[in-house]
Amino acid sequence: MSIASLINRLPGGVAQGLIWGLMALGVYITFRVLKESDLTVDGSFATGGAVAVVLTVKGLPLFVVFPCAFIAGLVCGLCTGLIHTKLKIPAILSGILVQFGLYSINLHIQSSAANVSCNPDKYNVLLSLRNIPKAIIIGLIFAAVLIVVMYWFFGTEIGCAIRATGNNNAMAKAQGINIDNTKLIGFMLGNGLVALSGALMAHYQSFSDVSMGRGAIVIGLAAIIIGEVLSEAIFKKGCSFYLRLFFVVLGGVVYYLIMVLILWLKVDSQDLKLATAIIVMLALAIPNFRKGGKAC
Repeated sequence: MSIASLINRLPGGVAQGLIWGLMALGVYITFRVLKESDLTVDGSFATGGAVAVVLTVKGLPLFVVFPCAFIAGLVCGLCTGLIHTKLKIPAILSGILVQFGLYSINLHIQSSAANVSCNPDKYNVLLSLRNIPKAIIIGLIFAAVLIVVMYWFFGTEIGCAIRATGNNNAMAKAQGINIDNTKLIGFMLGNGLVALSGALMAHYQSFSDVSMGRGAIVIGLAAIIIGEVLSEAIFKKGCSFYLRLFFVVLGGVVYYLIMVLILWLKVDSQDLKLATAIIVMLALAIPNFRKGGKAC
């Protein structure tokens, strides 16, 4: 367990952390902006990866592949939103139902194959673990663009309506906001970003798998919570919305660097899920300790 081997692993951890951080931005929309627990994420992440790899293998250009993955995520979010708003099923159950169904849909997308390869030697991929510096640069570009676009969007009339819906459903409805529509938009955008990050991850690892999104919601929540803990530690009096988005992405990077450290310490890979649970638990507990044991 030499320090040199740890240092060599860090760039790869940053690259993957940026992708998970982008996924966390999608989770942030539903979890923090809408104040809803959306478990569609585990399925829509894999859907984005499946769509991206299948279209890449078919030879479609990258400027078509990634928008299609994003649109696939929008559809996933739309299904969850319709089940929640029209059938009046709780959001958490709606997400579970859609996530469960997406497993079969992802298999259909991949022509019944559990995984599909897109070898960078054969196909044109946007980023690859074979070129980590390029992957980091692309991850930073995506992060910067998404943060700017999200900051702009949530300052528009529709964006403010979504934020108002999350803050207080009854008050938003009293102000004439159609909260069903704002929830639909929120679920769609959240899962669209998740699917886009799934497409990036599939290209990075050169394959898609129907189970690649398993545990994604936990990683997304970990990134959000770690980012919030870091922002509160640096900005005692709070920070602006765009800085909160930045810290969400940073939380994804920190989370994955912690995973790199755990693997470097020769922790058995089968204990990684346990390690993730412990990290999330500690991140949730730290704000309570800082406030004297009171609930956040």
